[in-house]
Amino acid sequence: MSARAPATGPATAPRPVDSGLVARTREIPDPGDLLARLPDPAPLIWLHHGDGLVGWGEAARVAVPPGDDRDAAAHDLLAATVAGARVDDPLRLPGTGLVAFGALTFDRRAAGSVLVVPRVVLGRRDGRAWLTTITGPGDPDPGDPLTEGPTAPLRPTTVAGWRDGTLPPEEWGRRVARAVRAMRGGAYDKVVLARDLYARTTEPIDARVVAGRLAERYPDCYTYACDGLIGATPELLIRRFGRRLSSLVLAGSAPRGADTAEDDALGAELMSSAKNVEEHGYAAESARASLAPLCASITCDDTPFLLKVANIQHLATRIAGELADDLSSLDVAAALHPTAAVGGTPTDVAVQAIRDLEGMDRGRYAGPVGWVDGRGNGEWGIALRGAQLVDGPDGPGARLFAGAGIVAGSDPATELAEVDMKFRVVRNALD
Repeated sequence: MSARAPATGPATAPRPVDSGLVARTREIPDPGDLLARLPDPAPLIWLHHGDGLVGWGEAARVAVPPGDDRDAAAHDLLAATVAGARVDDPLRLPGTGLVAFGALTFDRRAAGSVLVVPRVVLGRRDGRAWLTTITGPGDPDPGDPLTEGPTAPLRPTTVAGWRDGTLPPEEWGRRVARAVRAMRGGAYDKVVLARDLYARTTEPIDARVVAGRLAERYPDCYTYACDGLIGATPELLIRRFGRRLSSLVLAGSAPRGADTAEDDALGAELMSSAKNVEEHGYAAESARASLAPLCASITCDDTPFLLKVANIQHLATRIAGELADDLSSLDVAAALHPTAAVGGTPTDVAVQAIRDLEGMDRGRYAGPVGWVDGRGNGEWGIALRGAQLVDGPDGPGARLFAGAGIVAGSDPATELAEVDMKFRVVRNALD
């Protein structure tokens, strides 16, 4: 990763935090199902159509402090970790060598942002596969992790009960109505409001089981897991391979139909919906405007297209660009976040409205989640359609999140139905 500062500026001068890290990568034959290789019920995952990265163990953990300079601190801490490592990587592909998985909080002022360097990373892309082992000072030789087999058998769980989170549905609907009144009064143009929902399970949740169900049911989405945050997001915040950037912006949603005719009708209605087109326009423009200053060239779809996944269809816009400077994928993700797809417009006013109206700490919901390697390559999604696994005083379970974009033409009942539809992704994966 480059030691250049992100757009927000450096927090401190980078210095090695663990000069004993050693990363060794070798090419391997196709390992088959990457999820089936995971020996740990708390893995690190980034998969799309079966390809990507999985990791387990912790060679290093970087806790990123909260605050308005959170993104600069994340840059500096990761740069220091990379600078202090020794890397043997003959492949030099995106995702080889030293890799950190990350999950950042939606609100920069909230605690909980983390970067995790695994002990083992298994990757596959474009017909090539590799294994990386990462050791710290005093760690034993890892041997061959692929010959040892799973150390913890898969552990399916049973949902013992559900309960509302911070706000019951009726009160959340009233908060949506308040936001609509504020927008009609000119306070802001769009705000994304979320709800939470709790599942209590009979025993701690095995993330491998949930990830396997999500990856099978939603192959077009990005299945992710990092530090107990797990889900399947349709939205690629940023991919940075070399100097090339790409992003997929989603905003405006409709359910899938029971048959082709109904599905096409719902899609056509979505494409012609003034409310959804307005909501999507804010999101696409905010992403384009955030990326443009970082790029030597940039292209953006003139009009949105329909992206259909298993249970929902979205208005989507593709953005591509060429980096003007050597910023890492983490830096670019930080510069993009939060887009209007998960925050609102104008950004600062909408984020404050979220704090005022939701009444909860979102944690990492709707924050950047993904991975970055030592050369700055990486992929970051927006942590949607997901849950944070918990094991608290009430026992084990998960805290689910889902949200909806609110504009002046929004109807609270319709938005509540959209949120309930989005909850089903993880609800069904847990049940």
